[in-house]
Amino acid sequence: MNVRRGEDKSDDAAADRPLRRGWTTGACATAATKAALTALFTGEFPDPVGITLPKGETPAFALNRQALGGGTAMATIIKDAGDDPDVTHRAEIVATVRFGAPGTGLVFRAGEGVGTVTLAGLPLPPGEPAINPVPRRMIGDVVAALCAAHGRAADVLVEIGVTGGAALAEKTWNPRLGIVGGLSILGTTGIVHPFSCAAWIHSIHRGVDVASAAGLSHVVGATGSTSEAAARALYPDLPEIAWLDMGDFAGGLLKYLRAHPVDRLTIAGGFAKLTKLAQGAMDLHSGRSQVDLAFLADLVAAAAPERAEALRPKILAANTAKAVLDLARAEGIDLAAPVAQAARRAALEILRGAPVGVEILVVDRDGGVLARVG
Repeated sequence: MNVRRGEDKSDDAAADRPLRRGWTTGACATAATKAALTALFTGEFPDPVGITLPKGETPAFALNRQALGGGTAMATIIKDAGDDPDVTHRAEIVATVRFGAPGTGLVFRAGEGVGTVTLAGLPLPPGEPAINPVPRRMIGDVVAALCAAHGRAADVLVEIGVTGGAALAEKTWNPRLGIVGGLSILGTTGIVHPFSCAAWIHSIHRGVDVASAAGLSHVVGATGSTSEAAARALYPDLPEIAWLDMGDFAGGLLKYLRAHPVDRLTIAGGFAKLTKLAQGAMDLHSGRSQVDLAFLADLVAAAAPERAEALRPKILAANTAKAVLDLARAEGIDLAAPVAQAARRAALEILRGAPVGVEILVVDRDGGVLARVG
């Protein structure tokens, strides 16, 4: 969601040199929280401060500012997005912590520059600070560990802010998504992988080449780590080289397979991403393709024609693809399956008759498979 509207992140020159990774806002917020809460317990700020990311990496972050007094501690970290042209690169991520009343548990608040969710269809309910689930878990783990080490219940108020975040948010999709007042704190792995279109597509092609050279007949392309994990649960015996880092570049993968076919391809992705593929989009990134709510309304009408007239205005007024999916579920309508079928048809059209069997997996945000076709 903190992607620049309409930004073209392609960089052909970058394909010829290694790209530097960076850190997500979620990782920076976690490290700043750890530093501030440590100071609240000990009176000293660790600098640099180390954290453990979801996949086990242990980076350390230098503090930019710090303050302690009046029962409150504050620490800030400057986000380094590496070679990714993220809108939050070099932004100051601020964590302010204080102890809460007994029994209140861990409470999150949006500081200056972090938005508040106002509409349904996002991973968080309306009214919550726009701190996504994985950063919340990372921060929660840090708070729980520190409180346990000091023999205190984890009743802590954590306020996360981004200096100048409200202005930065105007350059993103957040206002359209109903996230008001600032940016989102994001990240599922803690790591920002450089978003060079040419370099990424090049790596997909090389992945296909390696799999083919090894004689593999089945490869998997996933839009992200959650959908890949769901596919891995279905295919635990596939070797590591079968797993292609497709990301948003479904077209880059499919067009290469058109000329360099393998017997079988599984594409796994979230509902919104695969809706865009079903519409015919080949780049599934939010900055370059959007979900067509009228397309989803047509699928609902085909699945439940007797309710089409009543549901169509609600669908067209929805905030996100997930909101439409939730609406369909509430009405007892399976919308994931027709999206999967349409995505498979679109993929086969891109393949233009190449001998590749295509399977589509639609995965929810918790890693559950909503639909499987092909």
